[in-house]
Amino acid sequence: MSEAGEVRAEDITSPDEVNLFQLFSVDLLQTPLVKVNGRVVQVVGLVAESQGPDVRVGDLCHICFRDGSHELAAEVVGFRENRVLLMPLGALQEVGPGCDVISTNHPLEVGVGDALLGRVLDGLGNPIDDKGPIVASDFYPLYALPPHPLKRKMVDTPLSVGVRVIDGMLTLGKGQRIGIFAGSGVGKSTLLGMMARYTTADVNVISLVGERGREVREFMERDLGPEGLARSVLVIATSDQPAMIRLKSAMTATAIAEYFRDQGKDVLLMMDTVTRVARAQREIGLAIGEPPATRGYTPSVFEMLPRLLERAGAGEKGSITGIYTVLVDGDDMNEPVADNVRGILDGHVVLSRRIAARNFYPAVSVLDSVSRVMPVLVSQEHRDAAGRVRDLLATYAESEDLINIGAYKPGSNVRVDWAIENMESVRAFLSQRVEDPTSFEETDRRLLALAPMPDQRPAEAAAKAS
Repeated sequence: MSEAGEVRAEDITSPDEVNLFQLFSVDLLQTPLVKVNGRVVQVVGLVAESQGPDVRVGDLCHICFRDGSHELAAEVVGFRENRVLLMPLGALQEVGPGCDVISTNHPLEVGVGDALLGRVLDGLGNPIDDKGPIVASDFYPLYALPPHPLKRKMVDTPLSVGVRVIDGMLTLGKGQRIGIFAGSGVGKSTLLGMMARYTTADVNVISLVGERGREVREFMERDLGPEGLARSVLVIATSDQPAMIRLKSAMTATAIAEYFRDQGKDVLLMMDTVTRVARAQREIGLAIGEPPATRGYTPSVFEMLPRLLERAGAGEKGSITGIYTVLVDGDDMNEPVADNVRGILDGHVVLSRRIAARNFYPAVSVLDSVSRVMPVLVSQEHRDAAGRVRDLLATYAESEDLINIGAYKPGSNVRVDWAIENMESVRAFLSQRVEDPTSFEETDRRLLALAPMPDQRPAEAAAKAS
């Protein structure tokens, strides 16, 4: 001990003192001795511009209000003429010229851990369910690289979601990514709730992006239910939230799913909707001066989507099965976001407004939907039975107008007669009430019994003719 009372390395003798000295030495070395601030010089629209500090794109900063009341978090989104462009994670009403800007020198992170199960979070991972704070066991960055393509496990194990039309006709695999494409009001949220409630996955991570505030509680209590919420993590960013919060909510949910995947669990990640994520990115891009490209979407939108969607999938251990809803404009399945997402994912489920108008739910258009990994997930018998159902639906659709007006004469076409005879049983299989889950084994059994084998139809037709 020196005369001034300061601790020097040569004065420390015990192991405990050595460990404490090393710990505080590391902290001191990592702590900046001089805090360098920037200053807000301009606010235009959604963006605050500051002179300094020395930051990188993606760094988290705090804008300090001049009255010292509180701070506003903001992310560095770009630079213009030696100025830092900051996108706030909140309202800009009290920000003005001269406000201090302090950098944290690190990007946004979210606290993760098993304590998240059953909780409802905002877009940045903070609890909003009045159940108290969450003790995090680790922190995951909101921006992360996808798993290495050569280290991903193969998608070769089916994942049951308890919905017959999905398990039977569009079988999902652990680590697959699939999109649900539909216009508004066709039943996307209800279908998501069914799958979250009845899936065999270990954990559900559900991201509701840009939803109406009214629909959040309805989804939790009616669609998801207490049993679904108990093994789920909900990340909510309603439509009134700033664009940055809506964008970050999708990344927060993905980071939480990555944590559970790294624990070796099979995670079902649901995002409703990826279209609103793209619109949030468009708002940010236009605000910082990006030129609009396709239908007003900026180039950063189409760069962001694959980076976000590729983070789901099978890892070295555990898996993230991604289900992303896509809200198509005017029921146009080929609009820019829908077309881009469909090319990235491993399959698509199309919900039809025409089918929903008949009070038929889930309103899945089987003929317009496909699961690209289904052939390696199910048996040959299952594939053949699903193929027969598709054949039946296509045959019936070709002659539906003639059948409905009574212009079709039975016996004119063997295939049409077969489709008419079996159509009601197929419809009963494809329709399902929300409270009526079906196991994968039961779905497989009912699918195999739906329609006769193709080589039996001509013999039966000949027997009837004779």
